[in-house]
Amino acid sequence: MSTVALTINGQEVTVPKGTRLLDAATGAGFFIPTFCHDENSPNYGGCRICVVEVKGARNLVASCCAEALDGMVVETESEAVVEARKTILELMLANHPVDCLTCDKAGDCRLQDYAFRYDVKAPTLGGERKDYEFDDSNPYINRDMNKCILCAKCVRTCQDVEERAVISLAYRGFNTKVAPALDGNLATSECVSCGRCVSVCPVGALTYKSLSGKTRSWEVAKEQVTCTWCDAGCQFDLLRKNGKAVGVVAKAPSEGRPLCLKGRLGLELRYNDEPMAPMIKKGDQYVEVSWAEALGLDEIIEKLK
Repeated sequence: MSTVALTINGQEVTVPKGTRLLDAATGAGFFIPTFCHDENSPNYGGCRICVVEVKGARNLVASCCAEALDGMVVETESEAVVEARKTILELMLANHPVDCLTCDKAGDCRLQDYAFRYDVKAPTLGGERKDYEFDDSNPYINRDMNKCILCAKCVRTCQDVEERAVISLAYRGFNTKVAPALDGNLATSECVSCGRCVSVCPVGALTYKSLSGKTRSWEVAKEQVTCTWCDAGCQFDLLRKNGKAVGVVAKAPSEGRPLCLKGRLGLELRYNDEPMAPMIKKGDQYVEVSWAEALGLDEIIEKLK
């Protein structure tokens, strides 16, 4: 295998040819922040928070897209890089609610973490602010577009599943937003509540309704469990608080596995001490149903008969 040698923050690093700068730097132990980067759909380069300084380059380089080349000299925390990252964070916070004290994502929010790291304490830029209606129409997923940073990870992970692609980026410029078809709410869309989008959201724009107000990220211990509902073997995290199972959440999907609501509900019934009542979409409305109907047991029994 051919390799390339480059210098990152004064350290000689050798990586396989074709390696991205982001992977080369993080593999060598250096920190680079990311919002939009996703190993399952790489080379997006939308948020630019991962920029680094490459000697001889005209501009700062998005490390998630740029390939490491032989002889490169890279700085990941130069004065210009830090200034650019702080500016990006300030632009995001200019249209982001500062309600971290009550946000369900507190303690597990990249925007919060990076603002702390780069000492960006409050919005400093004026101008028009977005004011979207909170979407809690879906019985499993809360959607707050005021907190969306337009990283598009939710869009890409949804589109990775064949014939799904429920959400996309709509409108342009300042009005750009993530939306289902015809800019409706999540309940009236073709969303199957699988949770792929929630699992990759780096901020509080997408959260699980069943966990809202129940726990903080630092209060729970995660235990990986494998769904046995079918042969896909999807991975989920069982959340325990004070030894009590409080929820089941999807892990970031890989290899295009679709994930499904049925699998997560089955794990909720199996592990949770107080599982929420299942709801299934019938027509345009979600209605509460029995666990047997939600998991398809009635249909299986009829087919066996």
